[in-house]
Amino acid sequence: MTVCLRADSEKDVRDLIASASGALSAGKVELFLDAFDKGMPDFDKLRYNVVGLTSQADVGCNIEITSNEGDDTERTMTLDWILTIEHKDDSPGATRRQKTVKCRLKKTGKKWRIVSFEPLDLFASSG
Repeated sequence: MTVCLRADSEKDVRDLIASASGALSAGKVELFLDAFDKGMPDFDKLRYNVVGLTSQADVGCNIEITSNEGDDTERTMTLDWILTIEHKDDSPGATRRQKTVKCRLKKTGKKWRIVSFEPLDLFASSG
């Protein structure tokens, strides 16, 4: 049974990351931020960066999960995260930003939340 739970947890966190990136790509900032624990370090900085970025640009996400380890209460993931940023001010072309992201997720009750995410500057509005 433990193997089954671990497999479910692995899928659940993959689904959470996919849902969050889909929300960001759709410009749904609050839905994206809902994947994060509001008590995580630098949550306000994350919110500030994402709101700033999405107010200036349309954002597309492409994520490859390179590791997903842990158990049914806490997991650590490494992601190859690519942002495609198309500025709303008619600037020609899109900007592509790629970073290796490390995040930690915890399950509280029945919900998984991202409790740590680095680097936050992935979502900085310039750079």
